[in-house]
Amino acid sequence: MANKKHVKRSLGQLQRIKTWQLVIILILAGFVSATFLRLNNIGMVQRRDAVYAADKTGDNNVTQNRLYDLQRYVSSHMNTDMGSGVYLTATYNRDKQALLAKESNGPNGNIYVKAQQVCAPRYHSWSPAYVQCTVNELAKYPAGVDLNKSVDLPRGPYQYNFASPQWSPDFAGWSVLVCVVILIMIIARFIGVVTLRILLRRHYKTI
Repeated sequence: MANKKHVKRSLGQLQRIKTWQLVIILILAGFVSATFLRLNNIGMVQRRDAVYAADKTGDNNVTQNRLYDLQRYVSSHMNTDMGSGVYLTATYNRDKQALLAKESNGPNGNIYVKAQQVCAPRYHSWSPAYVQCTVNELAKYPAGVDLNKSVDLPRGPYQYNFASPQWSPDFAGWSVLVCVVILIMIIARFIGVVTLRILLRRHYKTI
C-alpha cells in the first residue's frame, strides 16, 4: 500500500507540470534561439562585406585585418558558416595585372594584354571559363611557353574559408541549450507519466 501511495504521489507531482505549458515555453525559447542564431549569421555577413570593401581599396594590411576579424568572429560563433568562403577578387585582379605587366613584348606586342582586353569584359573574376578564353586568345599568336601555365595564377592566397563551431557559449548557444533541456523535460515527463501509470495498472491491482 505504501508503494502504491508513493507511485500515486510521484504521478501527481509529474502531472502538476502540464505538457502544454512546457510546449509553450519551448516555442518561446525556440523563437529566442532562432533570433540569436540569425544575429550571429548577420554578424558574419557584415564582417565578410567588410573584407570585400577592404579588398577593393587595395590596402593589403586593412584587408588582412578584416580577414582576421572575420576569422575570429566565425570561429567563436555558431551558425556562421561561410559557404564557399570569401574570394579576394580585387586582389587577384591586381596581382594578375602586375604579372601581365612583367611579361616582355614579342613581335606581336604584349599578347597577354591583348588576350585580357578580349576576355576581361566577359568575365569579371577568375573562373575556368576566363582561363580558357585567355588560352584561346593566346593560341592565336605564336608562343614558346606553355599557355596554360602562363595564365593559371595561384589561387591559394585569394580564397579563405573559416570553420564555424557546432556550439558556442554565446546568447545563441545558451538559448539552443535551453531548448534542448526543455525538450528533454517534455520527453522525460511523458515517459515518467506513462511508466507510473503502467505500474499502477499492472503491479498494484490487487492492493
